[in-house]
Amino acid sequence: MLTNTVQENTLTTEPPIKQKRQLLSSLISAGSFNDFVNHVFWLTDHKESSYVCFANVHMLMEARKDQEFQQLLNNADIASPDGGPLSKLMKLLYGEHQDRVPGMDLMPRLLQEAADRGKSVYFYGSTDNVLEAVVARAKEDLPALRIAGHYSPPFRKLTHIEDMAITKMINDSGADLVFVALGCPKQERWMADHKGQVKACMLGVGQAYMTYAGLEKRLPKWARDLSLEWTYRLWQEPRRLWKRYLVTNTMFVLEVVKLMLTRRNRRPQLAAQ
Repeated sequence: MLTNTVQENTLTTEPPIKQKRQLLSSLISAGSFNDFVNHVFWLTDHKESSYVCFANVHMLMEARKDQEFQQLLNNADIASPDGGPLSKLMKLLYGEHQDRVPGMDLMPRLLQEAADRGKSVYFYGSTDNVLEAVVARAKEDLPALRIAGHYSPPFRKLTHIEDMAITKMINDSGADLVFVALGCPKQERWMADHKGQVKACMLGVGQAYMTYAGLEKRLPKWARDLSLEWTYRLWQEPRRLWKRYLVTNTMFVLEVVKLMLTRRNRRPQLAAQ
């Protein structure tokens, strides 16, 4: 009887996601969509402080040129394949199907699960108007959800005293999940800086606030499956995003081509050996 109890405890303490795959210079978590959902709540139960990054092409290329950012991405407790190109590249390189796990899809699911599991959530970042819309939607759809609080920080560098006060405010709320919307790479840097300080699982969800609150529309699923969301975002904000998408995406394609050519050239050598 004791042996069975030990085995059951071992199973419940095992993390659902057990590996990361290297994409260019970054380490991206591998697993099904449900694995990611369950792993977030595993973190709330087994780690006092943790953070989750939602990686796309922009983030991978940012990490490629910035060693510090690469390290914080690789050190994330979860680095989700948010973008379609990442999940497709994982399949291409490792021969295994990889679900796309975007923050825009995971956030609503996590809110639902948090309501079902009795976990509390905190919304940090963005503007007061957006936060009010997010909270209103969450309260309407999920009356049982425990919303620990929300806060829109100033759009400037915080003083040390301000930062300490905000950290204390979040911790005092007792939140299990802290959704962070400060934009990339600011939100990822904030989470990495606050690991060990914010006693919760932090998730850098970016634009997910806007789509969840109904303030921005998403493309139909068929278009998302073809990795066309970036074209829609570019159409919405061409001045701000043209360089990120057109230049960065081109650089990503070139890096992938170089990687595939290198892999192809190595195969005959390995076979000859």
